Parts: sequence; C-alpha cells; structure tokens
Amino acid sequence: MSVTPLAILCGGGDLPIQAALSAQRNGSSPFLVGIAGAADKRIEAWPHAWVRLGEIGKLLRLLSERGTKHLAIIGGLDRPELSDLRLDWGAIKRLPDLVGLFRGGDNHLLTGVVRFLEAEGLIIVGVDTIAPDLVAAAGALTLQRPDPAQIAEAEFGAALIAALSGFDVGQAAVMVGRRVIAIEAAEGTEAMLARVAQMRASGRLRLKGRAGLLIKAPKRGQDLRLDMPVVGVKTVQQAKAAMLAGIALAAGQVLVADREAFIAEANAAGLIAFGHTL
Repeated sequence: MSVTPLAILCGGGDLPIQAALSAQRNGSSPFLVGIAGAADKRIEAWPHAWVRLGEIGKLLRLLSERGTKHLAIIGGLDRPELSDLRLDWGAIKRLPDLVGLFRGGDNHLLTGVVRFLEAEGLIIVGVDTIAPDLVAAAGALTLQRPDPAQIAEAEFGAALIAALSGFDVGQAAVMVGRRVIAIEAAEGTEAMLARVAQMRASGRLRLKGRAGLLIKAPKRGQDLRLDMPVVGVKTVQQAKAAMLAGIALAAGQVLVADREAFIAEANAAGLIAFGHTL
C-alpha cells in the first residue's frame, strides 16, 4: 500500500532500512527520522533528520513542516526511563501526559505512545501497511514442512503467550510438545534462546537431538502498528544453538527481517520455519 507523505521514526537494527526500501517499492517516498544513538547512519541515504529521545517538539515540528501525517515507528530501542529523556520545550509542555506513559509495562507504554501521537493529529501506520512483503504469510518458509505434531506444538505455545498477555510479558516461548521450556520476559527473545542453549549444553535440559519450537506471536490486544514481533537471521542462529527443531510464526502478525537470508540460514541449519494462524 502506498502511503504518501510518509515518515518513519527509526530505532536500531536493519528493519527500518528494509521497511524504507519496501515502502519505496510500494510507491511511497519516506522521510526517515533517526533516533540518535539507536538508528543506523544508512538512513542518511533518504531525506532524513535526527532527533534525540525526548525531543518531541522537534519531531512534531519536522513532520508539520513537511505536511506529514502518517508515521511508522520501526526498529529496536531499549525501554528508557523518564529520567533518560532529554526533554525539549515541546516535551516539557506535555510532561503530565508523558509521565503517565511510564506507569506500567511495555505494552502500556507503547499503546500510550500511540494515543499520545494520535492526539497530536498523527496517523500511526504499521510496518505491515507500508511493507507488507516483510510480514510472515501462512505456510512453510523452508524446504522442510511442519508435521501435525509441530503445528499442535505451535498452537499450544501461542495459547500460552495469549494467556499471559494480561501480565504484559513477552512475545515468544519455547515448547517441546506441551512442555513449556522457556517464556520470554524483559530479557527479550535473544536472551531467552541463549538460556535454552545453556540448559541444553549443561545437561539440565535433556532432550534427544533437535527438539522443540520457538513460537513468536503477539500478545493478545497488542497494537501491531508499534510493536509487531520480529525474527531474523540471528533468530535462526540462536534457535540452532539451542538445538531447536524450528521456528513457528503467527501468520500475518510477525515480521521476517531480511527474508531471503532468513530462509537460507534456516535451510542450511536444517530448521523448519513456518507461518500458521496462531
């Protein structure tokens, strides 16, 4: 879908770059706003500007000057504390609203950010809107296809993530059959997979050969415009190190960064990767 004019607020990682390229292919001409200290300098290949965390007034002014109403927020960013923000005058004027955003978990903060920006007249769009080719579709991504037991394993893991949604926990779990091996919390998916790898290496988790799935799915009620789960090449590498059999993704609700490299890495590692309606 072409969205013009479009701005992308860029956090860390390669995903903002991939989304900008995809948006261009779909007919948009994105203006990239990099978060200083997080975004990749490659954003400077596009019309761009830089802002620091807390420079809300500057961000709103940049978008207003370009007549831009549609904003996508893409890329990694460690959750800041309010005290970490370098507030400009535009932020200080809105301080009571900002303080309320930090009184809860990550999902509370993210949904609050959306409401805050929408109140300023912006239209928040998701990566799936501007870069639909980055979204996992249903079906096998790899040469190997999941068997019925693995599909059931994925569905059970997704049900677990959904059940924990009220506690604003994470977007991933590792399952072996109906056995819960690990649940993502504040440490993130990478650290969770490293924990599983350590359990396998130490003998604390005794399984024969490759076993189990990494399940990635959004929390129930999660605003996917701002926080759609993401997998990439590193996810495959860590799933391999954890001796998992594969990766299951909620179809239409998970982004696959660098899809070709992701699939090639999974095939080379002998892992199954598939999208399923979870």
